[in-house]
Amino acid sequence: MFCRRDTGVALPLAIALLAAVGCGSGSSTASNQAETTTTTGGGSNQKKVEIAVIPKGTTHEYWKSIHAGADKAAKELGGVTIDWQGPEKEDDREGQIKVVEGFTTKKVDGIVLAPLDITALAKPVQDAIDAGIPVVIIDSALTGPKTTSFVATDNHHAGQLGGEELAKELDGKGNVIMLRYEAGSASTMEREAGFLDAMKAAPGIKIISDDQYGMATAESAQKASENLIERFNTGGKFRADGIFCPNESTAFGMLLALRSSKLAGKVKFVGFDSSDQLVAGLSAGDINALVVQDPVKMGHDGVVNLVNSIRGKKVEDHEDTGATVVTKESMAQPKEAALLAPLKS
Repeated sequence: MFCRRDTGVALPLAIALLAAVGCGSGSSTASNQAETTTTTGGGSNQKKVEIAVIPKGTTHEYWKSIHAGADKAAKELGGVTIDWQGPEKEDDREGQIKVVEGFTTKKVDGIVLAPLDITALAKPVQDAIDAGIPVVIIDSALTGPKTTSFVATDNHHAGQLGGEELAKELDGKGNVIMLRYEAGSASTMEREAGFLDAMKAAPGIKIISDDQYGMATAESAQKASENLIERFNTGGKFRADGIFCPNESTAFGMLLALRSSKLAGKVKFVGFDSSDQLVAGLSAGDINALVVQDPVKMGHDGVVNLVNSIRGKKVEDHEDTGATVVTKESMAQPKEAALLAPLKS
C-alpha cells in the first residue's frame, strides 16, 4: 500500500516543513550518560516505578524520538522515573550488554530495550527476567527470552513497502543495489528480506548487489557506498538504476556518496527513517522516497506496556507501530509531515 500522492503540493509547503524539522530537533545528553526523567502524580494508589530505557545508540536522530516518546509516556502515567542510557554507537554490543547488566544489578522495576543484536542480548535479558525484572522489547526482535511485550514496526512489511515503491519508480525494470546495515540487527535484516521479496515480484528488476554492509555510522556507510559506486561505474556510466538503504545511517551515507559522485537525482533512491538531512534530500529530489516509522509511538507504547504490566494490567504481547512511504509529492500532507519531523528529546 502506498501513501496518497498530491502532485499539487507547492514548494513553499515543503520549505515550511523543512523549517519545522529544524525547529523540532532537540539536544541530547552525552553518550553513555544516564538521563533521568522523574514524574510525580498519578494518585497515591499508583505504584511508583523506576524503569530503564535502553536504545541501540544515542547518536542517531531516531533514538532522540524514541526518548521523547518514553518521556511523554512517563508524564502521562504519573509516578514513573525513567533512566535513559545506551551505547554511543549502534555496533557496541558489549556496551549495551553492560548497560543491561548494570540496571539488573541496580534492580530497577523494569527495562525497555531495543536490542542491538538478535542473540547477543538474550542472556542478559534472561538474567534480568530471572531476577524478577520485567522486560519490554522495542524496535528490533530478540530470540529466546519470554518478554512482557514486543513493540515495533512490522519491519518485513516496511521493507516490502520500500521495494514496491522503488519498483514503481523504476516502472518495474532496471538494475538495483541494496546496501545492508549490519549483521545481527533483527529490524534491518527483516527490512532487507522484505525488500528482496518485493523485488522478486518485479521480474524486470535485477539485483546486482545485496551483500555489502554500511555498518553503524554514516561515515562507514558513505565509504561502502562510494566503493559500490566505483565498482559499478563502467566507462563513466553507473550501471545501477535504483538503490535501497534500510536505515537512517545507510541512507545518509549513500546520499552523501551519490552527491559527491554527481549521481544524486539521477538514480532512483529509496531510503529508510527520517532526519533533517534525509528530509532535505527528499525535498531536493535526491531521494525519491523514505519509508518512515513512528519512533515517538514506539518509545511511548513500550513504556506504557511495561508500566501497565508492573501495575497489574494486561498488555498485548505484540504491537505493530506502523510504517509509511513518503515521497516529495506527499511530504507536506499532515500525517506524513508529522512522521518526517517527530518530536525529539
